[in-house]
Amino acid sequence: MGWEPVRLAVPRTSGRADGNLVHSGLARLIASGAAETRVELVRATGLARSTVNSHLDALIATGVVVERGPVGSGGRGRPAHRLAIAPRAGVVLAADVGVHSTRLAVADLGQDVLAERQVALDIADGPEHSLDVLTKHLHDLLGDSRIARDEVKALVMGLPGPVDPRLGMPVRPPIMPGWDGFPVGDAMAERFGCTASVDNDVNLMALGEARALPPEESPLLFLKIGTGIGGGIVSAGGELHRGSDGAAGDIGHIRVPGADDVVCQCGNVGCVEAVASAEAVIRALRTENGGPQSTEDLARLLRDGDATAVRQVRSAAATIGEVVAMLVHFYNPKRIVLGGLITAAGDDMLAGIRGVVYRRALPLATRNLTLVNSALGRSAGLAGAVVAAIEDVLSPDGIYRLMLDTPQSRG
Repeated sequence: MGWEPVRLAVPRTSGRADGNLVHSGLARLIASGAAETRVELVRATGLARSTVNSHLDALIATGVVVERGPVGSGGRGRPAHRLAIAPRAGVVLAADVGVHSTRLAVADLGQDVLAERQVALDIADGPEHSLDVLTKHLHDLLGDSRIARDEVKALVMGLPGPVDPRLGMPVRPPIMPGWDGFPVGDAMAERFGCTASVDNDVNLMALGEARALPPEESPLLFLKIGTGIGGGIVSAGGELHRGSDGAAGDIGHIRVPGADDVVCQCGNVGCVEAVASAEAVIRALRTENGGPQSTEDLARLLRDGDATAVRQVRSAAATIGEVVAMLVHFYNPKRIVLGGLITAAGDDMLAGIRGVVYRRALPLATRNLTLVNSALGRSAGLAGAVVAAIEDVLSPDGIYRLMLDTPQSRG
């Protein structure tokens, strides 16, 4: 497992709140480990003990929540029992789709990762073939874990390009030929008989990273530097900011000065992605006799301390830093997180961006700013997808369906 259980967003409840809203809040607190006993649930929600007990008893009766062993020992009175989401209340599927490889996971509603796999996948092969490959591997993971298809309650997939999350489809993704307008969400929902959501991959990385940190570390800006350059924005309340059409954070196509002769895959010129991404660095390092052919090759050169590769990455970092300094003034994040293979291979990218940001941005915007590499690393996208999927299942509407669909409810 690549990460510890992270925070789930909890809907606000009150004494007069709708029953499904209370069920959702209680289940999310339990699933994230924020409350493990009835007393802790009362304290966390602010609801009356009788209200918490009646709604919790309903969750237990329908098989969504279970009581495990007592917490502590000794003392007076009846010992409190530890609460947990029932292991077989349902599972979620997560897919972090990259340009050449994809990470997949199956997790239960308590955030335990039951199976995980990295598979080779070239998205240039188009959506039909790619989704067939992903479907096969996800079915294999379910089979290896002895999980029936009807136990799958939600699927969340991250894609490396612009996505309309409401429609569940990519929108003119520059590095995903043939994917424009393809109904990815509907196709996966039909294949697995569950709700299916599609988002930009960096959004899910940002969500996973933010929820793994204390809430006071947001607002958070996540930057992925890979084949392209993308951004994900998490608000102070821990929610993704997608914008009106899902385009927020698509920073790779911000124009940088002095690069009018560099054509980007989007059709414009001078985009920071075309000038300073890992792919751009690789192009600069290629020679007639070879040079790095992939991001993995570039990361290997950086780990080996190759002087030419280090110099090119530092130059790219300076360019990216100018863009990040502008974003600091615009959004004023508490934390900026860098992700991607070349950021994990050494500190040259981090140091270069950090130096420009602290030099160019005003002190008011940087005095409490933290700029670091990702704590979750390559697991950030999967963590975000799992969080998003569990929150969907444990939403007020989702938990209503879940409570009707458990074995106890049906039998």
